[in-house]
Amino acid sequence: MFKTSAWPLALLYTLLIVFASLFPFEGWRVQGISPWVFATAPLPPPYWTWFDVNTNIIGYVPLGFLLALGGVRSGMRAWAILWATLCGAVLSLSMEFLQIYLPRRVPSNMDFVLNAAGALVGAVLAAGLEWLGLLERWSVFRERWFGHQPHGGLVLIGLWPLALLFPPALPFGLGQVLERLDTTLDEWLEGTPFMDWLPLREAPLVPLMPSAEMLCVMLGLLAPCLLGYLLIVHRGRRAVFALLTGVAGVAATALSSAMAYGPVHAWAWLTLPTQAGMVAAALFAVCLLPIGRRWCAVLLLLVLMWQLNWLNQAPLNPYFADTLQSWEQGRFMRFYGLGQWLGWLWPYAVLAYVALRLSQRQGDS
Repeated sequence: MFKTSAWPLALLYTLLIVFASLFPFEGWRVQGISPWVFATAPLPPPYWTWFDVNTNIIGYVPLGFLLALGGVRSGMRAWAILWATLCGAVLSLSMEFLQIYLPRRVPSNMDFVLNAAGALVGAVLAAGLEWLGLLERWSVFRERWFGHQPHGGLVLIGLWPLALLFPPALPFGLGQVLERLDTTLDEWLEGTPFMDWLPLREAPLVPLMPSAEMLCVMLGLLAPCLLGYLLIVHRGRRAVFALLTGVAGVAATALSSAMAYGPVHAWAWLTLPTQAGMVAAALFAVCLLPIGRRWCAVLLLLVLMWQLNWLNQAPLNPYFADTLQSWEQGRFMRFYGLGQWLGWLWPYAVLAYVALRLSQRQGDS
C-alpha cells in the first residue's frame, strides 16, 4: 500500500513546501545582488529564533519520511536515506535561491542546513520504522479501522486540525471566503467593464447572533466527525474517533489563539456560545453513531452547506482582521498563505469528496 501512495504524497508535500517557501508570489525582481550571497553568510544569522529552527527542521521531516518510504518500498533500501536527504537538500537550496528574487522573503544558509537536517531525520525515521515492522502494523491497523477506503478521506481528516491553525474568525468556522472574494474581485476588476457583470449585494453583511455562532460551532465540529463516520463502520471506533477529533480541534484552536493573540489569550475563544455549540456537537455525535455510511455522507453535505451559508452571510470581525497582521509579517510569514488556504478550502474539498463518494453508489453499511 505504501509503495503506491508514498510517491504521490511526497509530490503533494513538495508542492506545499514550494507554496510556503515562495508565498506571496509577488514582487519578483532582480535586486542587484548575487543569488548565492546567502551561501557565504556567517552562521548563525543575527535574526534567527528557536521558532525558526524548529519549524525549518519539522517542515522537512515529512518530506524525508515519504521519500525514504517510497524508496524502501521500491527496492532502494540501501540508498533510501541518502536519496531522501539529497532530494530534500536540493529542494531547500532551490527555494533559498529563488527567495533572492522576492523582496518579502529572506534566504538563509541556516534554513538550508536545517531543512536538510529535517529531511535526514524523516528519512532515518522511515527506514527505522520499516525495519522494525511498525509501518506494516500501521497498515493492518488502518485497514481494521477504515477498511479499504480511498486515501482522500484520511488526508482530509489529517488536514482539518492544520486548517484550524490559521485563526478562523469563529471557532471551527472554516470556509468563510465570500467577503474576501468580493473584495479581491473588486480590486482586480476595478476600472474594467467586467465590474458591471458582478452581482451586487442587496444588503450589508450582518454579524452573527450568539445563537447563530453556537450553530456554526456545532456544525464545524460535526463535519470532521461525520467524515470519520463515513470511513468507519464500528460504533465503538466511531466514538473513539469523535472524542479524538474533539480533542484535536480544541488543541489546534487553542494553539492558534495563543500564536495570534498571545499565550494568555489561548482560551479567549471559549465563549458561552462556543461552549454551547461544542456540547451540542458532542450530543449529536453520540446520537449519530449508529447511522449508515450513505446517511453520513448526506448529513455531511447538509452540515457543510448549512454552516457555509451562515458563515458567509457574516462579515469578518474587524479586531480579528487586525490580528492577522501577525500572521502576515515576521515569523508566521512562511505559513501564512498555506494555513489560510487550508482554512478556506477544506470544507469545499470535503464537499467535492463526499459528492464523489455518493456518485459512486456505494452500498450502505
